[in-house]
Amino acid sequence: MADVDFFFDPICPWAWITSRWVVEVARLRDLDVEWRFISLRIVNEHRDYETEFPPGYPEIHGLGLRLLRVAAAARQEAGNTAVAALYTEFGRVIHRERRRPEAGQPEVVESALHKAGLPAHLASALDGRDYDPVIREETALALERAGSEVGTPIITFGPPDGPSFFGPVISRLPRGQEAVDLWEAVERLARFRGFAELKRSLRDTLQIP
Repeated sequence: MADVDFFFDPICPWAWITSRWVVEVARLRDLDVEWRFISLRIVNEHRDYETEFPPGYPEIHGLGLRLLRVAAAARQEAGNTAVAALYTEFGRVIHRERRRPEAGQPEVVESALHKAGLPAHLASALDGRDYDPVIREETALALERAGSEVGTPIITFGPPDGPSFFGPVISRLPRGQEAVDLWEAVERLARFRGFAELKRSLRDTLQIP
């Protein structure tokens, strides 16, 4: 069993920052992280995109689902480490290089696969539906663990039976001891069974590392 399950949609910038923090903590604490899927398009499929979201969100969330299909194909072929490597490359394109409009183009996906050490043929999963059942299943699992009124990411400590929560939503990437200190604080809160929510709506400007 992994030490942590991390459910992500590659399109979400807040999940991306949190994932890089988890990577930093995993390096310092020797944590085993299982990279799992949650699709914002599936989470919000019951909502009216025309009235409840800004323009363009069907395409944005749809892109996340398309990239998760490729990640699912990568996991089937090469395992969890392949998902981690590919998520890193997707994040580089979307969040660091700010090339989201082209991130779903086959040639861009093939380049990300190559840089992740994976075969280009996995890009064929982009617009197929073969991997939708596993993405839907893991999305349902994430919501079952953390509740329905949440987004991405969702983290589980000590899966499958350990506590899960949405977030933390952080605006910058902590490094070194600061990253570990934050991890220990969040884990301590999560493992207190009476803890439900801690939130503020004010956010600093997102700082992509």
